[in-house]
Amino acid sequence: MTSAPLAARLGIPGGPLFFPVTAYGPDGSVDLDAYRAHVRRGVESGAAAVFACCGTGEFHALVPEEFEACVRAAVEETAGRVPVVAGAGYGTALAVRYARLAEGAGADGLLAMPPYLVVAGQEGLLRHYREVAAASSLPVIVYQRDNAVFTPESVVELARTDGIIGFKDGVGDLDLMQRIVSAVRTEAPGDFLYFNGLPTAEQTQLAYRAVGITLYSSAVFCFAPEIALAFYQALESGDDATVNRLLDGFYRPFVELRAQGRGYAVALVKAGVRLRGLDVGEVRPPLHEPSEDHVKQLAQLIERGYALLEEDK
Repeated sequence: MTSAPLAARLGIPGGPLFFPVTAYGPDGSVDLDAYRAHVRRGVESGAAAVFACCGTGEFHALVPEEFEACVRAAVEETAGRVPVVAGAGYGTALAVRYARLAEGAGADGLLAMPPYLVVAGQEGLLRHYREVAAASSLPVIVYQRDNAVFTPESVVELARTDGIIGFKDGVGDLDLMQRIVSAVRTEAPGDFLYFNGLPTAEQTQLAYRAVGITLYSSAVFCFAPEIALAFYQALESGDDATVNRLLDGFYRPFVELRAQGRGYAVALVKAGVRLRGLDVGEVRPPLHEPSEDHVKQLAQLIERGYALLEEDK
């Protein structure tokens, strides 16, 4: 855990936010050596933060002992160079347990994912996230998606809650997000953080920036950090030509390939990491591996993406 406030470190990032995959060995157990190498490469490639054991990291597939070991490994590999944010989820009791495990492992913060399965009302959701925030000293980012969708009024209450520093959107309703940003700005002014958490967030980041949301998760950074970093830098500098070239030639085709299979938001990313030379194993069930043809298409697409970077030189 680093001493600088997480909100300040995330609020002015110097690169993409890195969501590493979790590595498994041939027997299916967690491969901490490969995981450490993956995290280390990401930090050395320019990641602004490591979000360990979150969606791309198959949080759902990890038992608490594996989760704790991976978070601790990520903390050790980053060595304070960038913050480490760990996932937490399921029902309130388990989310609290994961929060405390992450704190014990040295994490800098939590990404609180939706409660398991239950479609709860706003009052219940607020109670859940408040209890997670109170369970440890770690600052919390609330992840809106699936069965955890908030009204602007509820997000104002989240922003007023001690320990909750940000809100990540995985729904994609820009009207709702504009109203949320406006409501929080009006009713709970401060340095509340917002993140674009849609799969392959680069594809929608131009629209999110128009709403004032500049932070986003980058799964592509897992297997093509140079492409993700070039896109990030082009966005920051207003280089529309590079942004559009990468969107048209790489990101849109990648999103279309990702849509060919359920669970590909994780499985295709993990295949990409393997294609780039690091054996991180297969996904755990209920996810499944991409087809051989889709992996070949991914390899061609990665090659095309790097060729696009050469065009800018």
